[in-house]
Amino acid sequence: MNIGTVEPTVTEADIQRRRKGISGGSGPNGRSGRDGGNGGHDDLETNPFVPGKARVFTWFLLVVVMMTFGGLSAAYVVTATNKAVEWHPFDLPIQVWISTAIILISSFVYHRGKVALDHFDQQQAKTWLTATAVLGATFISSQLLAWLELTSRGLYFAGNPYAGFFYILTAVHALHVLGGVIALGAVVIGTWNAIYSDERWERLQSLGQVVGWYWHFMGGVWLVLFILLGFWK
Repeated sequence: MNIGTVEPTVTEADIQRRRKGISGGSGPNGRSGRDGGNGGHDDLETNPFVPGKARVFTWFLLVVVMMTFGGLSAAYVVTATNKAVEWHPFDLPIQVWISTAIILISSFVYHRGKVALDHFDQQQAKTWLTATAVLGATFISSQLLAWLELTSRGLYFAGNPYAGFFYILTAVHALHVLGGVIALGAVVIGTWNAIYSDERWERLQSLGQVVGWYWHFMGGVWLVLFILLGFWK
């Protein structure tokens, strides 16, 4: 700050008033929005697919993940179809069914958090996105319990290709979900901190969008794995 100047203090009320003006108020000369012409600012709602490094990286990551699980799933289907002598399917542990319910619920909860984020409702976004992170951690915990259940039955990686695929597919998926939880943590932290500028809101909304793509994608991948392991034996 230069000597002789006073740095303005921006309060939450100021931001709320400015945001209302952006979304529908009238600016100088009767023109709405901070750009004074298009009735709103260039945020993610008016231009949701603005190219950005985060979006490009996320799409690239999703392609890599899809190829990874596509290759593993194809190998599983071929092995299951060949019906090798060592192929001994077993009933899925109850924890796998619980995991499926958890990840479906987490996808819905994340959607609620993203909607709140898009509507500048920081409190609701914080609540829903924190709940999503907790559900993600619970999903990973349920996978650990499923593996413990299988080892207690004497089912290990070696000696049974079906068991081997179960461990590989679920472990790789759990690692990817862990990555999603870590990325989600950045969004959650953003909602716990005071947000006093539209630029910070836009960055948080953009991050919430790409993390949401990844989160919902991993939920879809799990459903495919669940169908394969549970019904394609």
